[in-house]
Amino acid sequence: MSFDKTAIKNNIIPHEKEDFVYTYGTAGFRSNAEVLGSVMYKVAILASLRSKKLNGSTIGVMITASHNPEEDNGVKLVDPRGEMLEQSWEVYATKLANAKDGESLLAVVDEVVAQYKIDLDVPANVIYAYDTRPSCPHLVKCLEQGLEASGAKSINFGLKTTPMLHYLVRCINTAGTSDAYGEPTEEGYYKKLTSAFATAVKGKPRLSTLHVDCANGVGAPKLRELLKFISSDVLSVDIVNENTTTLGQLNKNCGADYVKTNQRAPPSISITAGDRCCSYDGDADRIVFYYVTEDGTFRLLDGDKIAGLAAVFITDLVHEAGIDSIKVGVVQTAYANGSSTNYLTKVLNVPVSCVSTGVKHLHHEAEKYDVGVYFEANGHGTVLFSPDALNTIKTAEAKTPAQKQAIAQLFSLTELINQTVGDAISDMLLVEAILTSRQWSFEEWDQAYTDLPNRLVKVVVSDRHIFKTTNAERQLVEPAGLQTEIDALVAKYSNGRSFVRASGTEDAVRVYAEAATRAETDDLAFKVAQLVYDRAGGVGARP
Repeated sequence: MSFDKTAIKNNIIPHEKEDFVYTYGTAGFRSNAEVLGSVMYKVAILASLRSKKLNGSTIGVMITASHNPEEDNGVKLVDPRGEMLEQSWEVYATKLANAKDGESLLAVVDEVVAQYKIDLDVPANVIYAYDTRPSCPHLVKCLEQGLEASGAKSINFGLKTTPMLHYLVRCINTAGTSDAYGEPTEEGYYKKLTSAFATAVKGKPRLSTLHVDCANGVGAPKLRELLKFISSDVLSVDIVNENTTTLGQLNKNCGADYVKTNQRAPPSISITAGDRCCSYDGDADRIVFYYVTEDGTFRLLDGDKIAGLAAVFITDLVHEAGIDSIKVGVVQTAYANGSSTNYLTKVLNVPVSCVSTGVKHLHHEAEKYDVGVYFEANGHGTVLFSPDALNTIKTAEAKTPAQKQAIAQLFSLTELINQTVGDAISDMLLVEAILTSRQWSFEEWDQAYTDLPNRLVKVVVSDRHIFKTTNAERQLVEPAGLQTEIDALVAKYSNGRSFVRASGTEDAVRVYAEAATRAETDDLAFKVAQLVYDRAGGVGARP
């Protein structure tokens, strides 16, 4: 099939909302599903061009809106190794999306072709998948219309978690090479993870049942499928919030974002002391863990806690394996709790980098380490092993039985971890493997350090783009003078810290605050939110 400019021009899907401006951000395009049909058509064309530029490599397209409300949807592109779309292409994604007619669309296409010297005769290969949102069938048809017009060879992989689509893209593109990532099927994904988990926990007693809140999203049916590949003697899981058929239930009062933001378990989960719980988000690329103490106090084990657990375990394994040439580093964002940064740098002596919010920033920074652990506080993250580190682990020769076991465990972790992107299912198994190996309870894991109380407040504004930041989003540059006001407020609180950044996915500004006590934290958060509200002409604020 050829790249047919006439077909592209004539089959364009008109904008659903004339004055709507589309922006490709850290989560791709994301908005109310009613305005996304035209975007899907153009994303298909962009994916085709990207594939052609990369000599026919397979590009992935995922239709999802993660933790957003059910009426929203979105789409993002996945590059050949399962990573996010190369950042320089985001500008053209935005230009294509905002082209309102066939002529302007072709003008942007020609611009992309000229900029990247694309040979349009090179075949294009695209795969796509979607989550459980009711708007997905319509948006898939719009995507397919664009794929047909652009002449791409495509495969519909159907209902998938976002991380599974990333996995499939990498598997397809590395098939038959020395760094083949795995079997490019859903079953291949399950087999790889469960086999690695069984190896990682071999010889250790199984932990108590883990209660998994799947946010009434795609993670529920996929986790249920994965459990068919692993014995309940090795892993015991209870799936809750798996209603994917009733309208309005996705992410409603459940899921990782609900738990992280509200600092409490979903109302649908009855949690008592000794229970072990975790929550996915709607497309299963985030996870947070939690429990309650004997006195009923809720305790959250978020992305910071996961990063600390992974970093100390891998560091210990590297040492036990006798391959100290491998260095472990951690990447955080400004949302990381101050206590976690202190624990990593001063207790574990692990180097820590801070980057702007967004997985693409964390992923690129993590690639600079032999083993790069990155997790956003919201529970989105993974661990990357460099090619040299992988080779060192694969070729390491044990001198003692203890070294042999450590090397085997290290290798199993490289298979267990989805290194393409944050993956709730994979990260759940990673945490369970570490806790099983150590025979730790959630309380023992939690004792590594104590989080400073923190609060996240959302201020809905008319224009989020007036908020501009620097220093990995920790300081405001604009509006002028607002950072000075925030600094003056923060100085009044013990261990106070607060920053403000525009949301990448909605017309809102997020205010983060932490301080020595819960009361101080809440007071600081809402006072900073009021400053933002007053300055930006806010529409409303909510925690």
